[in-house]
Amino acid sequence: MASRILLIEDDPSIREVTSLGLSAAGYEIVTAGDGRAGLERFRAESPDAVVLDVMLPVLDGLTVARTIRAESAVPIVMLTARTDTLDVVAGLEAGADDYVRKPFELPELLARLRAALRRTAVPATPVIQMGPLEIDEAGHAVRRDGREIGLSHTEFRLLVELVRRPGQVLTRDVLLDRVWGYDYLGDSRLVDVAIQRLRAKIEDDPADPRLILTVRRAGYKAIRPGPGS
Repeated sequence: MASRILLIEDDPSIREVTSLGLSAAGYEIVTAGDGRAGLERFRAESPDAVVLDVMLPVLDGLTVARTIRAESAVPIVMLTARTDTLDVVAGLEAGADDYVRKPFELPELLARLRAALRRTAVPATPVIQMGPLEIDEAGHAVRRDGREIGLSHTEFRLLVELVRRPGQVLTRDVLLDRVWGYDYLGDSRLVDVAIQRLRAKIEDDPADPRLILTVRRAGYKAIRPGPGS
C-alpha cells in the first residue's frame, strides 16, 4: 500500500510540480495551500509523512509543525527558502525531522522523505532498560518511572541507537548515517538539535545531562546510571 504524503505548500506551481513528482514516485498525495487547511487535512487524512513549507499564510509552518508534533510522531520534512542556520534550527526545534532548502531538486526531497519513512519501519528489539528509562521498540514507547514520554520518530531512533551501545561514543557522522539514513555532508546541526530536544524530554536537568553525554570533539554516548542515580 502506497504511503500517504501530506504536502502543505502555498505556491501553486511548487505544489503542483512536487505533487506530480511524488505521485510518480509511487506516493499517494494530499495537499493544502495554507497552514490552517494543512492541519485540517492532517487530521482528516492521517498521512504517513508531512512535507511542510515554513512560510505559509494563515498559520506559519513552525506553528503547524508544533501542532502536528503535539498530536503525532509522524515524520515531518520542512521546506525552507531561508539559509540562516537559526531558521533551520527553529524548524527542527519545532518538531521537524529534516529539512530541504528551496529551490530543491525532487531527487533530494525523495531521498529525505524515503529516509524519514524508513525510520518508522525499523525492526524492533526487546524492551531496553537504561536507568529510569524503559524503551519499548515494538510499541514505539519510552517511559520514565512509569510515565510515557512523547518522542518523534527521529528522537526515538536516536535514543535507541545510543542506548543499544551504552558507554560507546557515536560520532555525529555515524548518527547521521544510522538515524537519518544517508550522507548529510557533515550537517551536524541535525544531530545537535535532535539531542537537545531528546534531552529536554528524558533528562531531569537538560543543562546537566546524566543519561546522554556529550564527548567533546567526538560525539555522544549513553550511560547506564546505577540504582538511585
